[in-house]
Amino acid sequence: MRVDGSRILGRKPMATPLTALALVCTLSPSPAESSTELLARQVLDQLQAAGAPGSLIRVVDYDVKPGVAADMGDGDQWPSIRERVLAADILVLATPTWMGHLSSVAQRVLERLDAELSEQDDEGRPSMFGKVAVAAVVGNEDGAHQISAELFQALNDVGFTIPAQGVTYWNGQAMGSVDYKDLDETPEQVLSATKTAAANAVHLAALLSAANYPVPS
Repeated sequence: MRVDGSRILGRKPMATPLTALALVCTLSPSPAESSTELLARQVLDQLQAAGAPGSLIRVVDYDVKPGVAADMGDGDQWPSIRERVLAADILVLATPTWMGHLSSVAQRVLERLDAELSEQDDEGRPSMFGKVAVAAVVGNEDGAHQISAELFQALNDVGFTIPAQGVTYWNGQAMGSVDYKDLDETPEQVLSATKTAAANAVHLAALLSAANYPVPS
């Protein structure tokens, strides 16, 4: 069956509104300012404008244990984050660039999401089927393309769907001292990429909400 996306997004209201969740993987605990959180909030603003309001979690503020299970016990706070991931239609995974790679916090999030490979929804689909994921990357060095490739591969492996041009990023001057949060205004190219990623994420999430993937046989 072919789904008419224009009816879903333009003329046919959805029974349940789409929602988003941003996981911010800065290394800085709250209340420190964070370029990564700033870009993630800008993505959430564009998602809300496109019809999918959301919320944000700074992962480093939680005790997320190392491991690849849904619940590692002993005070592990990942289960509460996981519940919010399961409740959202769109995941924004935001990370800084350190030594050309994603942050250790982002890597831990991916490792904990690995548990979803053995989890299923009520109809027998992998738990993250039908959910959309986009990436946001900031840093004073090159690495955004490699990081988004790593994020997309891992997120797709566990069942998320990646929209066209589903990443926004900012790379500062190599070895420079200006952070994204220090800019007087958002560069037009970043704003354009953020708008596109958000619009495409909402479009795709609406299609999947109307017609999820088939149950694996």
